[in-house]
Amino acid sequence: MCNKSDIVNRLLADCPESRQSEAAVFAPANIALCKYWGKRDSELNLPVTDSLSLSLGSLGSHCTMRIHDGPADLVQLNGTTLPPDHPFVSRLTRFLNLFRQPPGRRFHIETVNTIPTAAGFASSASGFAAIVKALDAMHGWKLPERSLSILARLGSGSASRSLWQGFVHWHAGSGTDGMDSFAEPLPEQWTDLRIGLLILNSSRKTTGSTEAMRRTVETSALYDAWPRQVATDLAAIRQAIRDRDFQALGAAAEANALAMHATMMAARPAVLYWQPESVEAIQRVWSARADGLALYFTMDAGPNLKLLYREADRTTIEQQFDGLVTANPWQEREP
Repeated sequence: MCNKSDIVNRLLADCPESRQSEAAVFAPANIALCKYWGKRDSELNLPVTDSLSLSLGSLGSHCTMRIHDGPADLVQLNGTTLPPDHPFVSRLTRFLNLFRQPPGRRFHIETVNTIPTAAGFASSASGFAAIVKALDAMHGWKLPERSLSILARLGSGSASRSLWQGFVHWHAGSGTDGMDSFAEPLPEQWTDLRIGLLILNSSRKTTGSTEAMRRTVETSALYDAWPRQVATDLAAIRQAIRDRDFQALGAAAEANALAMHATMMAARPAVLYWQPESVEAIQRVWSARADGLALYFTMDAGPNLKLLYREADRTTIEQQFDGLVTANPWQEREP
């Protein structure tokens, strides 16, 4: 049975190395339109189903990496130096242990997230994707994108999708070694499509995604139906992208998100990320759509909504939803 070290050694076996003293990179956050929820292998972060996401453009993780001379890794998040026992540092250290050549090498990591951390906005996905890009740049590996996606997946499943802008399809694969489980960007661009982040609660989640996912898979009576739902929704979303059919895209993405949260609510004990503000916002989206506004939502493992709309309706929607942060999935930098 493969472990993470086996995969890393396999992918880096023939890589040249021309080390730089520093690397600075960016990786966008991504929001799944067809969700990833459930692992067939927890060690390698292999998903039960495929998933399909849309990037958040200039919103994500900026990472600067250097070699560090100290006794332990130095990790700074949003300008604050984190203690070694911080959960983020512990998780990051375990991941970096896969890449310490020579043994004992330490890293200085500076990460700036332009989205809320651990609040259902996929900050870990962009964070680990940025770490992998920085490792590749600093060591001069020049790995193909498929390999980078596999490495990012070892840190966080959704990180496999955070290497690109736009639409990205993560293939679940079937191999036990996970070498066929990787993401790749779709060729279609939909440049007037927008995602609005409706931040209702940016506090750290009381139940992390990993625990919520495990509990759902193991105890939810509704989970057996989830792979069939994903297959249906993924096909509908792919076709909507090809046809540029916004109504079909939004309807399938919204239904998929609700189905995922239904599986969580049926877990024992239940996982409920929704807050009263979440339900109120959902009702407002449905009311606006009933009044003729082309507006849909999706939700990840958190209380916040992500609204789907087109540029032509952006001003109207921003006026109706105070504090909405609009992301352009094809805009890599702030204007």
